Amino acid sequence: MARRQLRPTDVKRLNRTWRRSTENRLAMILESVTGPFNVGSIFRTAAAFGVERIWLAGNATPPTNPKAQKTALGTDRLVPWEDPVPGPAAVQAAREDGFTVIAVELTGDAVPLHEAPLEGDVCLVVGGEDHGCSPALLDAVDAACYIPQVGRVGSINVAVAAAIALAEARRREWAGLARPGAWEPADGRRR
Repeated sequence: MARRQLRPTDVKRLNRTWRRSTENRLAMILESVTGPFNVGSIFRTAAAFGVERIWLAGNATPPTNPKAQKTALGTDRLVPWEDPVPGPAAVQAAREDGFTVIAVELTGDAVPLHEAPLEGDVCLVVGGEDHGCSPALLDAVDAACYIPQVGRVGSINVAVAAAIALAEARRREWAGLARPGAWEPADGRRR
Protein backbone atom coordinates (compact mmCIF):
# COMPACT_ATOMS: atom_id res chain seq x y z
CA MET A 1 0.00 0.00 0.00
CA ALA A 2 1.34 3.39 -0.97
CA ARG A 3 1.39 5.96 1.80
CA ARG A 4 -0.03 9.30 0.74
CA GLN A 5 -1.21 12.47 2.38
CA LEU A 6 -4.85 12.77 3.32
CA ARG A 7 -7.11 14.94 1.21
CA PRO A 8 -8.64 18.01 2.92
CA THR A 9 -12.01 16.26 3.31
CA ASP A 10 -10.33 13.30 5.00
CA VAL A 11 -8.40 15.60 7.34
CA LYS A 12 -11.65 17.29 8.39
CA ARG A 13 -13.25 13.90 9.00
CA LEU A 14 -10.25 12.71 11.05
CA ASN A 15 -10.24 15.88 13.18
CA ARG A 16 -13.99 15.62 13.74
CA THR A 17 -13.51 12.07 15.03
CA TRP A 18 -10.92 13.20 17.58
CA ARG A 19 -13.08 16.17 18.57
CA ARG A 20 -15.93 13.76 19.41
CA SER A 21 -13.53 11.84 21.68
CA THR A 22 -12.54 14.98 23.58
CA GLU A 23 -14.39 16.18 26.66
CA ASN A 24 -11.87 18.05 28.79
CA ARG A 25 -11.78 21.81 28.46
CA LEU A 26 -8.51 23.65 27.87
CA ALA A 27 -7.73 27.32 28.36
CA MET A 28 -4.59 29.42 28.56
CA ILE A 29 -3.19 32.49 30.26
CA LEU A 30 -0.41 34.37 28.48
CA GLU A 31 1.33 36.60 30.98
CA SER A 32 3.55 39.28 29.47
CA VAL A 33 4.19 37.32 26.29
CA THR A 34 5.17 40.30 24.18
CA GLY A 35 6.61 38.81 21.00
CA PRO A 36 3.84 39.11 18.42
CA PHE A 37 5.04 36.10 16.45
CA ASN A 38 4.96 34.03 19.65
CA VAL A 39 1.44 35.25 20.43
CA GLY A 40 0.26 34.42 16.92
CA SER A 41 1.86 30.98 17.07
CA ILE A 42 0.27 30.26 20.46
CA PHE A 43 -3.16 31.26 19.14
CA ARG A 44 -2.73 28.99 16.12
CA THR A 45 -1.70 26.05 18.31
CA ALA A 46 -4.50 26.82 20.78
CA ALA A 47 -7.06 26.69 17.97
CA ALA A 48 -5.65 23.34 16.79
CA PHE A 49 -5.94 21.79 20.28
CA GLY A 50 -9.42 23.17 21.01
CA VAL A 51 -8.51 25.81 23.60
CA GLU A 52 -11.77 27.56 24.47
CA ARG A 53 -10.40 30.83 25.89
CA ILE A 54 -7.16 32.74 26.34
CA TRP A 55 -6.72 35.31 29.07
CA LEU A 56 -4.01 37.88 28.42
CA ALA A 57 -2.19 39.14 31.49
CA GLY A 58 0.43 41.75 32.29
CA ASN A 59 1.67 43.48 29.16
CA ALA A 60 0.88 40.62 26.77
CA THR A 61 0.63 41.59 23.13
CA PRO A 62 -2.94 41.17 21.86
CA PRO A 63 -3.63 38.95 18.84
CA THR A 64 -4.86 42.03 16.97
CA ASN A 65 -1.22 43.07 16.45
CA PRO A 66 -0.52 42.79 12.68
CA LYS A 67 2.58 40.62 13.24
CA ALA A 68 0.63 38.30 15.57
CA GLN A 69 -2.12 38.02 12.97
CA LYS A 70 0.41 37.11 10.29
CA THR A 71 1.51 34.10 12.33
CA ALA A 72 -1.96 33.19 13.63
CA LEU A 73 -3.31 32.93 10.07
CA GLY A 74 -6.81 33.96 11.17
CA THR A 75 -7.03 31.50 14.07
CA ASP A 76 -7.20 34.42 16.52
CA ARG A 77 -10.87 34.63 15.47
CA LEU A 78 -11.44 31.02 16.58
CA VAL A 79 -10.23 31.37 20.18
CA PRO A 80 -12.00 33.97 22.34
CA TRP A 81 -9.59 36.08 24.36
CA GLU A 82 -9.72 38.61 27.16
CA ASP A 83 -7.93 41.95 27.36
CA PRO A 84 -4.84 42.03 29.59
CA VAL A 85 -5.39 42.14 33.36
CA PRO A 86 -2.94 41.52 36.22
CA GLY A 87 -1.78 37.90 36.37
CA PRO A 88 -3.60 36.98 39.61
CA ALA A 89 -6.86 38.41 38.21
CA ALA A 90 -6.51 36.19 35.11
CA VAL A 91 -5.91 33.16 37.35
CA GLN A 92 -9.01 34.04 39.40
CA ALA A 93 -11.12 34.42 36.25
CA ALA A 94 -9.97 31.02 34.96
CA ARG A 95 -10.64 29.40 38.32
CA GLU A 96 -14.13 30.95 38.46
CA ASP A 97 -14.74 29.41 35.03
CA GLY A 98 -14.00 25.95 36.47
CA PHE A 99 -10.38 25.48 35.45
CA THR A 100 -7.46 24.11 37.44
CA VAL A 101 -4.67 26.60 36.71
CA ILE A 102 -1.21 25.20 36.07
CA ALA A 103 1.85 27.31 35.27
CA VAL A 104 4.47 25.94 32.91
CA GLU A 105 7.43 27.37 34.78
CA LEU A 106 10.60 26.31 36.57
CA THR A 107 9.82 26.67 40.26
CA GLY A 108 11.10 24.84 43.33
CA ASP A 109 7.90 22.80 43.58
CA ALA A 110 7.27 22.24 39.86
CA VAL A 111 6.78 18.66 38.71
CA PRO A 112 7.76 17.30 35.29
CA LEU A 113 5.04 17.91 32.69
CA HIS A 114 4.31 14.19 32.38
CA GLU A 115 3.45 14.13 36.13
CA ALA A 116 1.44 17.39 36.19
CA PRO A 117 -2.24 17.26 37.24
CA LEU A 118 -3.63 17.67 33.72
CA GLU A 119 -6.83 15.71 34.23
CA GLY A 120 -10.15 17.50 33.83
CA ASP A 121 -10.52 21.13 32.81
CA VAL A 122 -7.09 22.78 32.77
CA CYS A 123 -5.85 26.30 32.13
CA LEU A 124 -2.16 26.34 31.25
CA VAL A 125 -0.11 29.47 31.97
CA VAL A 126 2.98 30.56 30.11
CA GLY A 127 5.01 33.63 30.98
CA GLY A 128 7.05 36.23 29.17
CA GLU A 129 10.00 35.27 27.02
CA ASP A 130 12.63 36.85 29.27
CA HIS A 131 11.36 36.51 32.84
CA GLY A 132 8.67 33.82 32.81
CA CYS A 133 5.66 34.10 35.10
CA SER A 134 5.53 36.81 37.74
CA PRO A 135 5.84 35.90 41.42
CA ALA A 136 2.28 37.18 42.06
CA LEU A 137 0.86 34.92 39.35
CA LEU A 138 2.87 31.93 40.60
CA ASP A 139 1.44 32.49 44.10
CA ALA A 140 -2.08 32.32 42.62
CA VAL A 141 -1.87 29.14 40.49
CA ASP A 142 -2.89 25.66 41.64
CA ALA A 143 0.31 23.93 40.50
CA ALA A 144 3.45 24.36 38.42
CA CYS A 145 5.16 22.03 36.01
CA TYR A 146 8.21 22.13 33.78
CA ILE A 147 9.20 20.54 30.49
CA PRO A 148 12.16 18.20 31.06
CA GLN A 149 15.08 18.96 28.75
CA VAL A 150 18.17 16.85 28.25
CA GLY A 151 20.05 18.97 25.73
CA ARG A 152 22.61 21.67 26.38
CA VAL A 153 20.09 24.49 26.11
CA GLY A 154 18.36 25.65 29.28
CA SER A 155 15.09 26.86 27.80
CA ILE A 156 12.83 26.69 24.79
CA ASN A 157 10.72 29.26 22.97
CA VAL A 158 7.47 30.17 24.78
CA ALA A 159 5.31 29.22 21.78
CA VAL A 160 7.00 25.83 21.58
CA ALA A 161 6.57 25.32 25.33
CA ALA A 162 2.86 26.15 25.01
CA ALA A 163 2.49 23.66 22.16
CA ILE A 164 4.24 20.89 24.10
CA ALA A 165 2.07 21.49 27.19
CA LEU A 166 -1.18 21.61 25.19
CA ALA A 167 -0.24 18.43 23.33
CA GLU A 168 0.52 16.65 26.61
CA ALA A 169 -2.79 17.72 28.14
CA ARG A 170 -4.69 16.28 25.16
CA ARG A 171 -2.46 13.19 24.96
CA ARG A 172 -3.15 12.46 28.60
CA GLU A 173 -6.90 12.62 28.00
CA TRP A 174 -6.75 10.50 24.85
CA ALA A 175 -4.35 7.88 26.27
CA GLY A 176 -7.21 6.07 28.00
CA LEU A 177 -9.33 5.90 24.88
CA ALA A 178 -9.36 3.29 22.22
CA ARG A 179 -8.25 4.88 18.98
CA PRO A 180 -11.31 6.49 17.44
CA GLY A 181 -12.52 4.05 14.82
CA ALA A 182 -15.35 6.01 13.25
CA TRP A 183 -13.04 7.70 10.78
CA GLU A 184 -12.40 6.14 7.40
CA PRO A 185 -10.96 7.76 4.33
CA ALA A 186 -13.41 8.82 1.63
CA ASP A 187 -12.29 5.85 -0.50
CA GLY A 188 -13.46 3.53 2.33
CA ARG A 189 -10.09 1.80 2.75
CA ARG A 190 -8.54 1.62 6.22
CA ARG A 191 -4.92 2.63 6.43
